[in-house]
Amino acid sequence: MDIIALVGAIAALFIIIGLSEPLAERLRLPFTVMLAIMGAVIGGLAVYMLSSDLAGTMNPTYLRLLELPIRSNIFLYVLLPTLLFQVALMVNARRMLDDWMPILVMAVGAVVASTVIIGYALTPFTTLPLTACLLIGAIVSTTDPSAVVSIFRNIAAPQRLTRIVEGESLLNDAAAIALFGFFMTFVMLGVPDPSLNDALVIFPWLVIGGVMLGLVFARLAIALMSLMPGFERAQISVSLALPYLTYIVAEQLLQTSGVIAVVVSGLALNLMGPGRIAPASWAYLREVWDVLAYWAGALIFILAALLIPRLMGDLRLSDLYLLLVMIAAAFGARALLLWGMLPALSFLHLSPQVEPAYRAAILWGGLRGAVTLALALAVTESALVPPDIKREVGILATGFTLFTLLVQGTSLRWMIARLGLNRLPRLDQALSHQVIAVALQNVREEIAETARDYQLPQDVIRSEAKRFAERLDEAVELAEAAEEIPDRDRITLGLVALAGRERDLIIENFRQQLFSARLVDRMLSDVDRLMEQTRGGGRNEYRAAARRSLGYGGWYRLAVWLHNRLRWSLPLEQMTADRFEILMNQRLILGELHGYIDSKIRRIHGRRVADLLHELLRRREEETDAALQGLRLQYPGYAEEMERRFIRRTSLRLEEREYEQLHDDGLISRELHATLLGRISTRRTRIEARPHLDFALQKDAFLRTFPLFQDMSDIQRRQLARALRTQHVEPGTILLRKGDVPHCVYFIASGAVEMERKGQKLRLGSGEFFGHIGMLTREPRRAMISAISHCTLLSLDETRFKRLLARNRTLYEAVLHSAELRGITFEKSEIPAAPVQWHKRRVQGNDRPG
Repeated sequence: MDIIALVGAIAALFIIIGLSEPLAERLRLPFTVMLAIMGAVIGGLAVYMLSSDLAGTMNPTYLRLLELPIRSNIFLYVLLPTLLFQVALMVNARRMLDDWMPILVMAVGAVVASTVIIGYALTPFTTLPLTACLLIGAIVSTTDPSAVVSIFRNIAAPQRLTRIVEGESLLNDAAAIALFGFFMTFVMLGVPDPSLNDALVIFPWLVIGGVMLGLVFARLAIALMSLMPGFERAQISVSLALPYLTYIVAEQLLQTSGVIAVVVSGLALNLMGPGRIAPASWAYLREVWDVLAYWAGALIFILAALLIPRLMGDLRLSDLYLLLVMIAAAFGARALLLWGMLPALSFLHLSPQVEPAYRAAILWGGLRGAVTLALALAVTESALVPPDIKREVGILATGFTLFTLLVQGTSLRWMIARLGLNRLPRLDQALSHQVIAVALQNVREEIAETARDYQLPQDVIRSEAKRFAERLDEAVELAEAAEEIPDRDRITLGLVALAGRERDLIIENFRQQLFSARLVDRMLSDVDRLMEQTRGGGRNEYRAAARRSLGYGGWYRLAVWLHNRLRWSLPLEQMTADRFEILMNQRLILGELHGYIDSKIRRIHGRRVADLLHELLRRREEETDAALQGLRLQYPGYAEEMERRFIRRTSLRLEEREYEQLHDDGLISRELHATLLGRISTRRTRIEARPHLDFALQKDAFLRTFPLFQDMSDIQRRQLARALRTQHVEPGTILLRKGDVPHCVYFIASGAVEMERKGQKLRLGSGEFFGHIGMLTREPRRAMISAISHCTLLSLDETRFKRLLARNRTLYEAVLHSAELRGITFEKSEIPAAPVQWHKRRVQGNDRPG
């Protein structure tokens, strides 16, 4: 096929794609189903014209258009990487990682179950070997991600359920292609059959190799893109090469899963890209990939549909019976997943509870598409596969795909309506009447001002005002007649709205470049989790999710272990710096939400609900302030640098806004405006880099604020900072047990600990210290000390502490005072500067906890 005919064919396909979308909307069909119908019709006409007498009279160029060469490699190497990469780039990767277990179980389990059930169901009704039947099962076991995701977005399914199904649809391609490659070797002539040992080696390598390759290539691409800031098209070019190079290297060089490698590279870019690429460039990159994926997905479906007449050309009556058996087996396998595996995951708290209506929607929405046809085409193209197997694979895979598209796809909207998934929930329906009434009242006030400003005729104003008043009265009557919403539900709805406003403010501050790009995704994920849990559990879950967002996250324990045991502080330093910045941003956002409650929520839900929301919000502010203050006390030098950085970023944004206003008013030229913005961009680049949090440097800054060490010289403070060891502990950690003899002293940099003895409790907080009495008396402790919050402790061994005690008069007096509070006195030497000899003498009749 020459280049002219190829370009003409591609242009014709794009015209068909452009016409199919509005036509599908008019006919109320899924876009992919419309593409499949158009492609099948065109393919059928092409086959008819090529086999008729018209072929000899047609222009050679038209004949070449009808003989468009479509091979399986076009789908697998040209179009599939683009589609998979874009989906991985657009999903909420952080939230999907939270549910990686159910996603992985469903993706692998669904494909394996479907392959086995379909394979064994076909075996009694055909002369094909079992391996060929299992090959067919692997080919048809993968669902189309775009079809499944669009279903759940149309029916407004719960976010976590949508995320799990989306992840499962994204990853089951990899499992299906891996099984396809495994069973393909059994049906190919002249190729040794793999053994069980081979399978045990191949499958782990397919997964592990794909994950490692995707991560490496993504990091290389991000490093290269970060070297070209300001060149958006150059960065997009690098991102465009990433999925194709990843797929080719994985499949051709490393013999691992190209699908897994592409998906992992897209997820890695999704997670790490915002922190290394400018916000405007990142938004532009996502927009370009959205268009590329639209074209790739449309081309996949229409090209695959063109193959349908060719693959179904030798259809027989017996094939229809096999097709019915396969359809029944596929539905049975899918039902086993939905009514067997999903409830088991829910019981183990690995997956949300899935209502029966949603399961039915997933069952009927399991459409097959281009990947199934591409794998079937790969079998029919192979010269090593026997003709009878090629024929059955082509017919059954194509027939099953047609059934899912033409029967399930066309009836999908009807099925969703029958299940009642297109209706608003009861609370939302009742709330909608009140929202409409409040909105129309606001509109009436604003439209009256607009009419006066434009000096419209009075008769027109009166006529329209009367008409609008009738509509407003009708809305008020519906609101008054609607079902009364309990305050508990109103509080839940108000908190969800409040979390939604919080999300909008995060995005708004990010666009104004007040918030760092590296942490916006994490903040948005926390807010999404807040909304999701609030919908299910009300105010209690709102408070629990809010407290959880103040914590360090799941990797904190590993980072603490690396710091405490291996003395590797970099991960913990990075996590602590991230938490400090997030807390600062969150405190700013929470302060702006009170106005939203008064201006919006109060008018819909009433004063009582609004006051309660104010109280819940104030508690969040107090908890955030406490966590932020703890970090300020712990790292005063770093806190000061971060606050200075925030003020500078804010001032640059305000300066930029002033220049934009002057330019819009025509007071400065376009050239001057561009020059001024360039200078701001240069300054912003200099302050964008976050200061490095070095625990060693921060210890010195902390010691300057610690009351016991304020009288020390700079040299003595630096020496002490080098001697102190930093330890991070979680709530509930036992620091000193009863019967232990302490060998070091602990200074509390942040957090609080609790001392318990004989049922009495004493709490120590930031700036205090413990462990010194037991160490000096050399007697076993009679009290237990444990952490009651996240704590950062600075420990000093016995030798250095006694040396410090002999030199530091303030510490010397503090030790005596703390001992007296616990009912213990010490006899000391006459000379304070000399080493102190300690002898314990218990005070008679004063046995306090110690």
